Amino acid sequence: MLRGKSLRLAQVLLTVAPAFITYGYNQSGVAPLASLQSWVSTFPEIDTTNTEGAIKERNSTRKGAVIASLQLGALVGALSCTYFGDRYGRRKTIFMASVITIIGELLQTSAYGIIQFTLGRVILGIGIGQLSATVPVWQAECSSAKNRGQHVVIDGVCMVLGFVITNWVDYGFSKTTGETQWRVPLALSFIFPLIIVGSVFLLPESPRWLAFVSRKEEAMQSLAAYRGLPVDDEAVQSEIAGIESSLELAAQSKSLTLRELFLGNDEERLLYRFGLCLLIQFFQQMCGGNLISTYISTIFEENLKLDAELARILGASALTWKFVCNFIPFFAIDRLGRRKLFIFSGAGMCLCMTVLAITTSFGNAGTSLSIVSVVFIWLFNMFYPIGFSGANFVYCTEVAPMRLRVAMAAASTANKWLWNFVVVMITPVALDTIGWRYYILYAVISACIPVIVYLFYPETMGRSLEALDNIFRDAPSTWHVVSMARKLPQGDMADLITQGEREKGIADHKEHA
Repeated sequence: MLRGKSLRLAQVLLTVAPAFITYGYNQSGVAPLASLQSWVSTFPEIDTTNTEGAIKERNSTRKGAVIASLQLGALVGALSCTYFGDRYGRRKTIFMASVITIIGELLQTSAYGIIQFTLGRVILGIGIGQLSATVPVWQAECSSAKNRGQHVVIDGVCMVLGFVITNWVDYGFSKTTGETQWRVPLALSFIFPLIIVGSVFLLPESPRWLAFVSRKEEAMQSLAAYRGLPVDDEAVQSEIAGIESSLELAAQSKSLTLRELFLGNDEERLLYRFGLCLLIQFFQQMCGGNLISTYISTIFEENLKLDAELARILGASALTWKFVCNFIPFFAIDRLGRRKLFIFSGAGMCLCMTVLAITTSFGNAGTSLSIVSVVFIWLFNMFYPIGFSGANFVYCTEVAPMRLRVAMAAASTANKWLWNFVVVMITPVALDTIGWRYYILYAVISACIPVIVYLFYPETMGRSLEALDNIFRDAPSTWHVVSMARKLPQGDMADLITQGEREKGIADHKEHA
């Protein structure tokens, strides 16, 4: 049986990578196909290539709705994990999500009408939404505090790998003829969820979920396997004790109604923590990342007036570059921390969107401005993954308490899919109507990221999940959470801080308040 590093590697290769490649492949794969003649002859209702005027505007809206139907399904799928995630566990939820994904892909690939295709997109979205909400939680709960960020940020690497694969596959099959141009690229997406279905039950369940459902012996065996240690090792016993202690404190906390939570009568600051999750996932979509990933070929071809084939090559190349840049946070997230990556990423994206708005505002001003636009799209694809191609998933699992970790991750991921839907739905219309002004919206939102992260987002790097619970619970006010987290010791044993040390820290903060 695999243990330690070998087990964690198997988890990534057999479940995490296929799940997020599926996410990226299906999210980005349809838009490049929608301009093919073989496509529009099958789905003339969303033909924006051979139409003009009012008919093109109507079809453009329909096209956005059809492509974005996956996002609506994903929203429902992510929300469903608030029920399934804790009831059935992480592995069963992931297995169910993969089966639903396969059904959606089958309907989508075999479609000869727009209704079946859209239904397939929605069902596919449900499965992908469940995967995106559950897999990062499973990873975070199985990882040590030291490497948790690196383990979960691999999600972003695999998601962008999905973008890269689908764009190059679409480009390659565009050279063929007939329906092969788009049916084969859609059919290839079956590979990844089938890998998950065949492997997920070969890996141990989350030790924290097992402890949550009072299966202590199994929890110890699972934790020992992921750490590569004997079950009776002191480090395993201490970590299980910390998990149980955190669960006991949560069980003793006063039960909150939704009304009391929003009125602020919240001992664990659940509303504040939930707000951090919702906002970081909002930023992940509304900074412009999904705009570039989904419609990059459209931007090059219709917005920058480049040749169709050149637009496809540049689009696939830019996403390949984005994939390479995903390794920056992979190596930096557990060295520099989450806050620094968010702040640096937000500032860089704001700069890129500002320049893009300026260069495209001149219309057909010439080749030089088109080159500048392309350069800053490539720069955007460097800044975006640094903070928002995986670190956002890590953060949501870290600030949520054990008993609400799946619920908060699911709800915040559903929020991400909601804004993802908004972007995918309105972008074709926005690019045709307001043009360069559309980029100003993303520049302003990106500018807000550094300020809000600096003020309200505590650092979670190297802190145990149970120790972070204590910080939110013990801080005199929300304004002190960031400073208290900065002083928290790092490591899996940080949750074992004595009560006296905790009380002394609280008193110090109250004295300075």
